[in-house]
Amino acid sequence: MKYYYLLILTSLFIIGCKMEHKRKTSNEVNIATDIVNTIIEEEDSFYHIDFKNYPINDKTLPIGVFDSGTGGLTVLKAIVNYDQNSNTSYTQGSDGQLDFDQESFIYLGDQANMPYGNYSEVEKVDLLKEHIIKDAQFLLGNKYYSHRADKGVNTDKKPVKALVIACNTATAYGKEYIEEFLSKANTDIKVIGVIDAGVRGTLEGLDKDEDAIIGVLATAGTVSSKGYHNTIVKLKDKMDYTGNIEVFSQGGVGIAEAVDEDPDYFDKNLTAPRKDYKGPGLEGDFKIEKTLFSIYNFDFEDNKMLCDSEKTDDCSLLQINDAENYVRYHLVTLMEKIRKSGTKNKLKSLILGCTHYPYMTEEIKKILGELYNYQSENDAYRYRAFMAEEVKLIDPAVDTAKELFAHLKKESLFNPEGSIKESEFYISVANRDNESNVIDQTGRFPYDFKYGRNAGEIQEYVKIVPFSRDNISEDILTRFQKQIPHVYQLMQHFSHTSQKTQELKEEIKI
Repeated sequence: MKYYYLLILTSLFIIGCKMEHKRKTSNEVNIATDIVNTIIEEEDSFYHIDFKNYPINDKTLPIGVFDSGTGGLTVLKAIVNYDQNSNTSYTQGSDGQLDFDQESFIYLGDQANMPYGNYSEVEKVDLLKEHIIKDAQFLLGNKYYSHRADKGVNTDKKPVKALVIACNTATAYGKEYIEEFLSKANTDIKVIGVIDAGVRGTLEGLDKDEDAIIGVLATAGTVSSKGYHNTIVKLKDKMDYTGNIEVFSQGGVGIAEAVDEDPDYFDKNLTAPRKDYKGPGLEGDFKIEKTLFSIYNFDFEDNKMLCDSEKTDDCSLLQINDAENYVRYHLVTLMEKIRKSGTKNKLKSLILGCTHYPYMTEEIKKILGELYNYQSENDAYRYRAFMAEEVKLIDPAVDTAKELFAHLKKESLFNPEGSIKESEFYISVANRDNESNVIDQTGRFPYDFKYGRNAGEIQEYVKIVPFSRDNISEDILTRFQKQIPHVYQLMQHFSHTSQKTQELKEEIKI
């Protein structure tokens, strides 16, 4: 009898465990799909899109481009400056007229939730995917706010006819997820990511039987996803490359953040180290090695490095506070990995696996040159055996433009009478009207709140508003003007147009 009761209790326990496991599995699935179901099925939701009436084959629609910040503008630069084909026959060969001159673009930089590269480190990939789906939802949808203080949402934004993920981390973690979302919505919209395009461009620069090291400088999230590594291995075989190709990756923590002036990594007003710093230091996973100081060759002027002592050698706290110094740290770290690996290969190509990094192209070239010529105390060249004299820098943006052109040509989606001057530029800002948000004195999400949120809690964390001097600093705008002049002109045109539109709306209200 005791045995009989024991058997029943054991059976009930097993059934209970199975049910609990089933509930956990179901909850995990629900968290991953909540935002997708909300967009497709919940008609009363802010995020709902009526996909049954989506204008799929409308050639006059704009092309959507998104990134975690302003780095994706380097991809847009490559697209808007692209001239490799005839604008009448669409056959290969430059005709002196920009290939996308009659296309308009809608750009989104999700600055409020960046950097995307950190979500995998804190085991919040589900939250990252939710952000990525919301990025796509914005481009596919019709809503935006005129400014951060606006309580009423506008509903006159156009949907898009194609999606370009101008972010490596979002491509690695979210491209397939977006494609699944669109498939569930029965919507056949092309999604183009920068990773596949960049790898193809890299391999095309090598001979079929050439031995080489391909370096990948990307965000920590992109590196941990192995997006580039796996794609190189896959396409190498698919494209019949027989050489010994090795891949060495470096997670460039702090580079993109400094370019976008994230205060956890860069603050030009600082004169001493601070507690909330998240970049490389003398301790931790990303360690600055004092024995490599002469190789890093950091610039200490104007508080570009922050030390708790007047003498550099006596620092017990050392923090990087400059985009070029971040690049120096990461390139030296990459070359040390290669040197210590025992490889007989040489670094021949370096993929700029984050859309912010092309802003630093000249600095990267300069530092690679310094490392090639660096001599140790015994006059031996430390890295020459492990790198080509001129390492090719691969910007996946150009190959992304090539893939976009091929898609529009194949599907006959080129706009016959549009204008690139109709392009629009938006950025996310912390939503002060959401009482559950935690916002610091700079108007941004603090690090702990940004990465402490959970997926599945569907709410308006951010408002998406037009680019303006209210949400982009003068220093960044100056960089745009110098480095991406065509895009900058389009931004200026949109800024003037949106301001006039807002003034007209205010007059109508009165």
